[in-house]
Amino acid sequence: MASILVVGPHPDDQELGMGGTVALLAAQGHRVLLLDITDGEPTPHGDPATRAKEAAAAAGVLSAPGNPVRRVQLGLRNRYVEHTVEARHRVAGVIRACQAQVVFAPYFEDAHPDHLAVTRIAEDARFDSKLTSVEMPVPDGMTLGPPIYPRWFFYYFATHLRIVPAPSFLIDISAHAAQKAAAIAAYRSQFGVNVANRGVPEWVKNADAYLGSRMNAAAAEAFFTREPIGLTGLHSLPM
Repeated sequence: MASILVVGPHPDDQELGMGGTVALLAAQGHRVLLLDITDGEPTPHGDPATRAKEAAAAAGVLSAPGNPVRRVQLGLRNRYVEHTVEARHRVAGVIRACQAQVVFAPYFEDAHPDHLAVTRIAEDARFDSKLTSVEMPVPDGMTLGPPIYPRWFFYYFATHLRIVPAPSFLIDISAHAAQKAAAIAAYRSQFGVNVANRGVPEWVKNADAYLGSRMNAAAAEAFFTREPIGLTGLHSLPM
């Protein structure tokens, strides 16, 4: 099974963009680590302690029996994230600690400066994680592993631009759509108490249903890749 790192600028970005896929991967036995670059605060109805509890609850919802989805926070400042060598090395340290073979990050076109910076950081951290002569810092509770270059780097869509995704591929999340909805609902401070955001879960559900219709599924999530994915035959394609 693969070790998979899902990088998010703020807690809830991973759930909104690819929560169903996270649940699917966990159910398939893969080791999934959610990396929150910031704590996502301040927000109108949240605080760091509340957001941390919500993030932990969401990860629990997406977990599979005997295979919990893990979560760690890098601790950069919300709304002030910058693409720096220090930030790159901190993410590279997480890549090495979990020996990530696959990395997911937000799509690289966005209106939110944190999203843009985080994606650049993650892209460069993929390269930095293979360096042999640089010591990378790791969060508390993690141990630095040997240099590694993640084989795959994929982008998920959690953008603040009103764009229509043009994905490279879709993943069928029909069996895990309810888990995704429950994980999003765990962020009550963002999508329950905050009236301005109450429509977001329904919007995400409708978008997933539309994407699912593109592959004859009840729900799907969209991804983009700059590197081609190889197939062993047409049996891999939904018919």
